[in-house]
Amino acid sequence: MWFRNARVFRFTKPFDISAEALEEKLQADAFKPCGPQETNRQGWVPPLGKHGDQLVHSANGYHLIALRKEEKILPGPVVKEAVEERAEAIELEQGRKVRRKEKDELKEQVMLEMLPQAFSRNRRCFAYLAPQDGVLVVDAGSAKQAEDLASTLRKSLGSLPVRPPAVEQSPAFTLTGWLNESIDHPANITLGSECELKDPSEDGGVVRCKGLDLKADEIRNHLEAGMQVTKLALTWDDNVSFVLDEELGIRRLKFGETLQEQLDDVDVDDALAKFDAAFTIMTLELSRLIPGLLEALGGEDRSAIVEE
Repeated sequence: MWFRNARVFRFTKPFDISAEALEEKLQADAFKPCGPQETNRQGWVPPLGKHGDQLVHSANGYHLIALRKEEKILPGPVVKEAVEERAEAIELEQGRKVRRKEKDELKEQVMLEMLPQAFSRNRRCFAYLAPQDGVLVVDAGSAKQAEDLASTLRKSLGSLPVRPPAVEQSPAFTLTGWLNESIDHPANITLGSECELKDPSEDGGVVRCKGLDLKADEIRNHLEAGMQVTKLALTWDDNVSFVLDEELGIRRLKFGETLQEQLDDVDVDDALAKFDAAFTIMTLELSRLIPGLLEALGGEDRSAIVEE
């Protein structure tokens, strides 16, 4: 159970919920498959998959949940071809032109007829609530996907006082300073070999660099021309590597050998126990990484947070 991404939401006021209360709330919105005429559906599923039936898996006060989305897949070219065939048949039979509005109605009719035989695409998005750390962490590659899960959770709970964390200075400013060496980065952060540079002007370009020496003259020239770092590969404490973006999104998380060895040292063959051990190791490491990263980026702006 290793997250591949981490989109962090900060609780804006004290928030706590037991595993039992969370389970009860989520049960009301548990996943149900699409009906014959439905194009998509979503709901909560057991994060342990076939190894469990509870919608909440808790360890050390961290509550793991999973949102499943089902979408019916109707290939666009197939739908378009069927609509054109019906439109041509109408034109030949009635001797008139089929207009756009009528074609749109034909498209809806075709899709409704095809839906019962359509393939389904299912996706699961994991997240965990850490009330003691004041965060919700979502394994999502995009801000939209993370916000969708947070919105769905808010609906299930009735209230979810979270927002993305804010820092005292622009993340792009700090990342740029680390790369051009105008700002010292903490000793436990190592710069990687991947970055994205963006010209801040309205029609500015983007330069993506991968597998390069980020201290090379080519990169330095772009920085001196005023480009800013909007993504940067980093390694934290020699344990976790990732790509950080200007929205504080943590992507392509990779947990290092030290953490893998900790998991290997857990002498169990049971899949559930192994899952639980991996979840515990991951959450403990992220509980160090998240506040440490926010501090490294200039410190968290907590002015909108209601303290206990």
